[in-house]
Amino acid sequence: MFTPNPRHEERLFYVLAAIGGLVSAIGLAAALYMEHEGHVVTGMNNQFVWGLPHVVSIFLIVAASGVLNVASMGSVFGRVLYKPRAPLSGLLGIAMMSGGLAVIMLDLGRADRAMVAATHVNLTSVFGWNMILYPVFYALVAVYLWTMMERRMNPYSKVAGLATFIWRVILTSGTGSIFAFLVARQAYGSALLAPMFIVMSFSWGLAVFIVVQSTMYAWNDLHLPPLILQRMKNLLATFVAAVLYLTAVLHLVNAYFAQHLDFERFILLGSEFAGLFWVGQVLIGSLLPLALLFHPATRGRVVWVNIAALLVILGAFFQLYVFIVGGQAFPLEIFPGYDVKSSFMDGAVDHYTASMPEILLSLGGLAIAFTMTTIGVRVLHFLPQDDLVELEAAGSITD
Repeated sequence: MFTPNPRHEERLFYVLAAIGGLVSAIGLAAALYMEHEGHVVTGMNNQFVWGLPHVVSIFLIVAASGVLNVASMGSVFGRVLYKPRAPLSGLLGIAMMSGGLAVIMLDLGRADRAMVAATHVNLTSVFGWNMILYPVFYALVAVYLWTMMERRMNPYSKVAGLATFIWRVILTSGTGSIFAFLVARQAYGSALLAPMFIVMSFSWGLAVFIVVQSTMYAWNDLHLPPLILQRMKNLLATFVAAVLYLTAVLHLVNAYFAQHLDFERFILLGSEFAGLFWVGQVLIGSLLPLALLFHPATRGRVVWVNIAALLVILGAFFQLYVFIVGGQAFPLEIFPGYDVKSSFMDGAVDHYTASMPEILLSLGGLAIAFTMTTIGVRVLHFLPQDDLVELEAAGSITD
């Protein structure tokens, strides 16, 4: 078997770590610039209070919860194929959560006052719940990793995994509830959003895991066992189809109510977001990946499965952009049944364009997750070690 050159691997590691660190530092500099100059240097205004950084941060936070589904499949549900992958999913969960929270904290402004929010928790606010949800998430995942990687703690792995599974479902429900409780905007205010965010986390997290796992195998000149590829691509297809179904149900439910019909026409047919929805979210993020994952010529090949996973990730950004930015572009209906006009653009559709500092901050969050993953994989050796005997036994049982 080919043995990778240690010196080449070491140089590549330092190059990747340096690139990740540099982009992270640029993102921090962009945040400091926006903090000093104010929101006037961003594309946001009184109508758009959430921009591109929120799209990226919410993706990272939601996917961080979902990527732990791989660990849950092994530790909690006893699926042999996924057990060697549990530590890597825990690392990805912490790394992506860190990148997402860094972006959202820096974008909101006055990150130095986070301690005030942490010590004066407002339990009547969904945002206040986050002061509890995120720290407990870190603690549970850290303990979970300890039970998986320390031999004497292995007997407690299932208990820690179950606690982590329950908590991340609660956390993702809380993220969806932020929008579900916003009844003032037609785009949000639906009880479907909490379960929808949970399913989206499963889909996006698994897509990220597949890409990272394949990259690690290629880096070490290894080949992913076909049985694992088959199981993970089938699971990804199930989650992608579930997200597409819930998206259709959400829009059908909204269109059923007269007060939401104008918004549905706006977001699906008569705005700049219609193309992003149908081409970006539905076609690129759902239908094409499903076709690649099921077509006989592509479903068994690692390259095409990874392309499908990358398309799912790209579609996730389209989906969040349409959902967050498009939901704010449509005007608030403050007085139903009346036309409201003033100098504050009441009743008018607004437009948002991300500024360069916002783009750099968003890239900085992605770079934080990338850098933490790169260093963690290198230092702690998170490469899955598959037992071929166990794989064969699992295949004979499940097939």
